[in-house]
Amino acid sequence: MNSLKSFAASVAVSLFAFTAVNAADGKVKATNLKVDASKSELVWTGKKVTGEHTGKIALKEGTVTMDGAKLTGGKFVADLTSITNTDLTDKEYNGKLIGHLKSEDFFGVEKHPTATFVVTKAVAKSAGTYDVTGNLTIKGITKPVTFPVTVKPTATGADITGKLVVDRSKYDIKYNSKSFFDAAALGDKMINDDFTIDVKLVAVK
Repeated sequence: MNSLKSFAASVAVSLFAFTAVNAADGKVKATNLKVDASKSELVWTGKKVTGEHTGKIALKEGTVTMDGAKLTGGKFVADLTSITNTDLTDKEYNGKLIGHLKSEDFFGVEKHPTATFVVTKAVAKSAGTYDVTGNLTIKGITKPVTFPVTVKPTATGADITGKLVVDRSKYDIKYNSKSFFDAAALGDKMINDDFTIDVKLVAVK
């Protein structure tokens, strides 16, 4: 038993030493950057038979993990209570839309005030571009999604942009969805299952 403990201890020490050596010679460069929520932006667009609506969602917090200039990970939290609409100029209609989006028909923000995205894999496609895969959680439901991302290193960190396509039906958002109701019966009241989020993140050291 003592010999097993000694062996385990030696392995742990060796791994620590290996990591330290690699860090010292520059091979381990993983750095966590903090997302500046005040300079970052999430723009949503939802489409329906008769048109589309767009607006913004505030980013609550986020971190980006970089290995040198390479994107390797990240975690982001969006504040769904902050959702706004930017295309309806009529104050009453604008308020009704936002109220509906916050209701249980859509995001149910009273019970689920945030949405999260955790990067599980970032595959480099070319210089500064990646296919990012991660777990997106909306209304307590977590599903994997993949979308293209561009990373531009800056003097203070990195700027990250991308367009995320979300299938709302996977998150139990049923309102006027052809995945849950007959499309012919919905007619021009049908709302597309897919909505997009244009992502702009400013990450700093």
